[in-house]
Amino acid sequence: MSAETIVERLRQFLFIVTGVVFAVTPVELVLAKHYDTAVKWIPFVLCGLGLIVVLVAWLRPQRQTLLMLRVVMVIIALGGLLGSYEHLTGNLGFALETHAGATISDVLVNAFQGASPLLAPGILGLAATLGIAATYAHPALKSAPKRVREVTMKRTT
Repeated sequence: MSAETIVERLRQFLFIVTGVVFAVTPVELVLAKHYDTAVKWIPFVLCGLGLIVVLVAWLRPQRQTLLMLRVVMVIIALGGLLGSYEHLTGNLGFALETHAGATISDVLVNAFQGASPLLAPGILGLAATLGIAATYAHPALKSAPKRVREVTMKRTT
């Protein structure tokens, strides 16, 4: 088996795993009843957007679609960071209310051990990283668009 075949199979595997993560995460969110406020709908939107972009990039691996995938994956990773922040601040607020006289270290421990898991939104960051990894050294990204090459060639002559 050639190196190119192995790389292509790994790339397909990464696209599939990324798509599965984006497809399955909303199921977990529904089971956890993660939909009672507007901010809790953000991961649903990000998963839907991620799934669409991954499918488009996988089925039509062109320079524009792969670059679009990378941009959307960065947005999704930032959404995961926002989710971790929301979970931490929610847990911290609850810990401050329920343990009013506690020391700062006790409140922080309670916030990290709170009902909202801090690492759960990290699944979005993981999926985004896998999506970007699927585009690493992709053949469609190697050549610059024709117009960019023409402009570059005119400047050098």
